[in-house]
Amino acid sequence: MKNKIEKLLPVALLVAVVVFDQVTKQLVVANIPVHSVGASFFGDFLRIVLVYNTGVAFSIGQGSGEIVRLILFKILPIVALGFVMAFYFLSDKITRLQRWAICGVVGGGIGNIIDRVFNPHGVIDFIDVKFYGLFGFERWPTFNIADSAVVVCGILLFVSVMLSKGGEGAEK
Repeated sequence: MKNKIEKLLPVALLVAVVVFDQVTKQLVVANIPVHSVGASFFGDFLRIVLVYNTGVAFSIGQGSGEIVRLILFKILPIVALGFVMAFYFLSDKITRLQRWAICGVVGGGIGNIIDRVFNPHGVIDFIDVKFYGLFGFERWPTFNIADSAVVVCGILLFVSVMLSKGGEGAEK
């Protein structure tokens, strides 16, 4: 029973990420015209804007043909998330932290897939952060809650896996 609860509880994070992502996107769409600043915080460090992205991270693939976008940006991610969740539920070798991180990544993935499948304009992005010219960006590419969950939980998952592999090597 405890094992089932440990597997199901992190799914609450997955659901929370999807809901929070979709609610914030709908609020932005309802209140901010496309390509305009709806609000600014800390001067112009953080802005809430509305842009649509038909590509993936950093707008990669935005100019790709419809078939390529269908396969690479819709079908393949849905299949990949299905495999990840199957592994999640079938494996007993995933740590508690890794389960939470996986659910955060999958929740973010689902949030963006919802946009890709149901929004003809593409993924709704709205968080715009000043980056002060680092890596050639005056402003970081606009992103959303789902993107944030994928990055933060992805880093957490990576570090957790690396630390657990380091521990296994020391034991051997």
